Amino acid sequence: MSYITKSTKPVPVQKVINEALDILHCVGIPLADKSERRLERMAMCLLAVADVTSDWKKAKGDDENRHLKTREIISYVNLNFEENISPGSYDDIRRKDLKLLVLAGLVVNSSDNPGAATNDPTRGYTLNPDFKKLIISFGAKGWGSNLEKFVAGNNNLSEILSGKREILLIPVTLPDGKPLELSLGEHNILQKEIIENFLPRFGSDCEVLYIGDTSNKMLHIEREELKKLNFFKLSHDELPDIIAFSRKNNWLYLIEAVHSSGPMSEVRVYELKQLLKNCKAELIFVTAFHSKMVFRKWITDIAWETEVWIADNPDHLIHFNGHKFLGAY
Repeated sequence: MSYITKSTKPVPVQKVINEALDILHCVGIPLADKSERRLERMAMCLLAVADVTSDWKKAKGDDENRHLKTREIISYVNLNFEENISPGSYDDIRRKDLKLLVLAGLVVNSSDNPGAATNDPTRGYTLNPDFKKLIISFGAKGWGSNLEKFVAGNNNLSEILSGKREILLIPVTLPDGKPLELSLGEHNILQKEIIENFLPRFGSDCEVLYIGDTSNKMLHIEREELKKLNFFKLSHDELPDIIAFSRKNNWLYLIEAVHSSGPMSEVRVYELKQLLKNCKAELIFVTAFHSKMVFRKWITDIAWETEVWIADNPDHLIHFNGHKFLGAY
């Protein structure tokens, strides 16, 4: 999943930043209400503490005597991630960029001076040993099982912080009648529209196999059904927002719910086709928007041979499909 889409940084830098955010999302750090810039800074600070610029297997922590002070974090970020953060911004590192990571216990606030005040810039930061063991397996074969063990043994900050907002969840009913609750947000409101209005109209008796809630990437997933279709590894960061399958037509719907980013572009479609080259179903690519106004912003990015659905005009589809549907109405 690409959390940072507007960055002008080199592709390798964007990649490792998005990987850091994917890890944080998976272990329960709430990301949905943060700006891209705030997410970017949080990720870069984690990378600095862990001494990771590309390879997660090389992450360092207390065993390697890696304890960075806030000004050292700024220096590392500036040197490795094409930033120019002022050394005088050290308090923002502590109060904003590392706040949730420390609160969740992923990063430990240590100090050469145990009696130092919490706002003392000489305090150092290092990885929680258990978190370090987890992240060195990111992208490797054991990542999925390691993640499950870590999540089972640690508090989920997203759940803790959202406890007071449980009444604000978005109720959703799947085509088979199963109820779900999505976290509050414009993106998930659109996902509700897709499930309850798009699929009944155009889904041809679809079964929903995956929904990526903004607060819980694996809110709903039918692993065995996806496996039967030769779907790619579920830990992959390129999952679309919603996946649905029509057994009658043998169609696999890959749906992106676009609130601020992520339509089915030429690159996105090609990428998914490559990942799903062994899939047993025919692929249907769909981009969904709240309104024509939002659609208009993204129209030049949408790939040919895909479909567009607009929630406030639910009975119609826009076909980017050339002559396939050409004819009198």
